[in-house]
Amino acid sequence: MARANYVKKKFYSVYKNLDRAAYDAEKQCLQTELLKLQHWAVDNNKRIAIAIDGRDAAGKGGTIKRFVEYLMPKYLRVVELGVPTEKESRNWFRRYEKQMPKNGEIVFFDRSWYNRALIEPTMGYCTERQYRYFMKRVIPWEEQLIADGLILIKIYLSVDRDTQLFRFKERIVHPLKYWKYSKNDEKARVKWEVFTNYKTQMLESTASDASPWVVINANDKMYARLACMLYTVYHVPYVEKQGFKPLSGKELPAKFRIEIDGVPFSNLSYRQYSVLERLSKPH
Repeated sequence: MARANYVKKKFYSVYKNLDRAAYDAEKQCLQTELLKLQHWAVDNNKRIAIAIDGRDAAGKGGTIKRFVEYLMPKYLRVVELGVPTEKESRNWFRRYEKQMPKNGEIVFFDRSWYNRALIEPTMGYCTERQYRYFMKRVIPWEEQLIADGLILIKIYLSVDRDTQLFRFKERIVHPLKYWKYSKNDEKARVKWEVFTNYKTQMLESTASDASPWVVINANDKMYARLACMLYTVYHVPYVEKQGFKPLSGKELPAKFRIEIDGVPFSNLSYRQYSVLERLSKPH
């Protein structure tokens, strides 16, 4: 059994309890770094896979949405596979090998091959033999991919029972989110402790120095999103020396000021400034 090589839930506490304005500012800073990271990957033919796993309603899709918001769509993919066919279930690793990034590409997995270690055994979707084979082979498989040049980030988003229930209820009544909830979500919730046992085994048995897990507390969505992005920025070597400092504000977009007929307009975005500048010029 591999040693438990993963970063536990208390991760980058600097992002705890941020207000919305501070969150939005830091998100922009991190997204700026992620765009630099993507340019590096494209220019150097790097292949990056980011696997994000967790329970239903842990915020996997929302986190990926913030990652990709300003990245170049041409050089990324989001993979969210559905129910496997019988053939795919028998050839589990091959199913995901087909989805791995090409040169210069970043691929985000919204649930990854670790379904075989989590929801599949919890719900009886795989056999005991298939589960044990996966647990035995997954680290050698990942380490071979890494040896072949893949950069792999594995993130587990952790939510507690009450938070999951709140998000389920929110989805059910929300006119734009109701489709996210299914009866299968509730069936899986009934098996909370079973899932927890499989999750513990996964974290303790499927991590290595080359392929560690990071576990991020996702009860606070804003914290989780920033922590995921920061972890990625710190663990992909797109710069020789990482100088990014959380909450430094160094990468914040500049604010502009203009005075028109003696009236000052401050704290403007560039677009606002441009509009006012044009209006202030004599025609």
